[in-house]
Amino acid sequence: MPVGSGGLLVGDVFTNAARAVPERPAVALGDEALTFGQLNARANAVAAVLAEAGLRRGDRLVTWASTDLAMTPVFAAAAKLGVVFAPTNSVLGAEEAAVVIEPARPALLLVDAERAEAGKALAERLGTRSLTLEALTDEAGDADPGEPPPAGLAETDPHVIFFTSGSTGRPKGAILSHRVNMLRTHPGAQLEPRGAMVCPYPMFHMGAWTIALQQWQARDLVVLLRSADPVAIAAAVAGHRAARLNCIPAVWQRVLDHLGSPAGAKVDTSSVRLADAGTSATPVELLTAIARAFPNAFVRVFYGSTEAGSVAALHHPDIERKPGSCGPPAPLTEVRLDEGTGELWVRGPLVFDGYFEDPEATAAALVDGWYRTGDVAECDDEGYLAITGRARDVIRTGGETVAPLEVEEALRDHPGVLEVAVVGVPDATWGEVICAVVVAAPGPPPTLEDLRRHAEGRLAPFKQPRRLELVDAIPRTDSTAQVQRRVLVERLTGAR
Repeated sequence: MPVGSGGLLVGDVFTNAARAVPERPAVALGDEALTFGQLNARANAVAAVLAEAGLRRGDRLVTWASTDLAMTPVFAAAAKLGVVFAPTNSVLGAEEAAVVIEPARPALLLVDAERAEAGKALAERLGTRSLTLEALTDEAGDADPGEPPPAGLAETDPHVIFFTSGSTGRPKGAILSHRVNMLRTHPGAQLEPRGAMVCPYPMFHMGAWTIALQQWQARDLVVLLRSADPVAIAAAVAGHRAARLNCIPAVWQRVLDHLGSPAGAKVDTSSVRLADAGTSATPVELLTAIARAFPNAFVRVFYGSTEAGSVAALHHPDIERKPGSCGPPAPLTEVRLDEGTGELWVRGPLVFDGYFEDPEATAAALVDGWYRTGDVAECDDEGYLAITGRARDVIRTGGETVAPLEVEEALRDHPGVLEVAVVGVPDATWGEVICAVVVAAPGPPPTLEDLRRHAEGRLAPFKQPRRLELVDAIPRTDSTAQVQRRVLVERLTGAR
């Protein structure tokens, strides 16, 4: 059976792998697993159900669900049909999720059992349909597992939309085409032995699907986890004799703490050959500790984003030689620094296609093919990049992007708050931690616990402040009274 003729198409990954290595394990989660043959057959059956429901090329399938093995055939099915897969952060509350989902105008909202009621209400409000993952899986059990008819796709068609936040908190949907995602995850011209990879990222995160697609293109196993629990990560590494592990710095630290405990000391980490970190600044001390705990691993630090893909990487031999660096630019990436601001601009075939139905945001981010990262960088005489700050008001914490204005809005009406400004303070574990800088109203000042309780149900946990600073006044510009966030950060870091 011929595969798609539209160039680099993600759906072909599953068709080809099922033909070549049908019995090889493709994905595992807990005690469940699917071979490439099973994954492809289930994807075809799901595609039949989605097509029968009227989903067509270019329609958006938005998901709002926790990590579940059943989501992997949905991802593959959408790719085969040309339906755009758009996962939503599962930890968002209903109102937060609505703000993200509504602009995507989904043809179908797919939720898990936990969110069935909220998903139905949201779908009715948006004038669309909702379906639970369990119901879709049941329907697919009776559907045709044969390959769906060609959808007439081109490699430049949108494949996925990943939602990100800007400085205002207004969601933006970063579009990645089939071509971009295939290039970002391609293993090279030769399919050499790769080994299983443990993926602790949740399935709404670009990292999860990028890692999975890397493994699937190489026709190897990705091991998913329901949470980034260090005991579960270590058990998955040992149980699957994993060759690869990628974690954000905060999760790496928890893994190391577990491995240093009496129970963790028994975990065999010798199979790991590649130990990767990224998404935020990674201290050299953490990297050297990873190397000690995983003695056969080549340690790497990646810098990139949803919009830019992989921009740079620092490899093991340079970790102590280039502390604080994120390495030279990736092979397919061209970079330059803005002469006025030092902002890092990126160009190349891995850059995203723009923001979904948001020409204003797209025009601000993409200039003559260059993506403006929002990060201020320096480049040394060997061409190694180092990120030194942010050009725009967003906070990067534990791999997530948070808008200070959104957090401020949620805290402003606390009775103990007269004024509030939110900033990201550099942190070795999280990259940045969200800090609420508060001028207290008359009476007892609020505590950090007070503010976090006040934000419950209004902000996802990762957006809530982890630090509180009480001040007499918040520095503002004379002309516009805007918060001088950089001044605040300098004061806070100097005072620590």
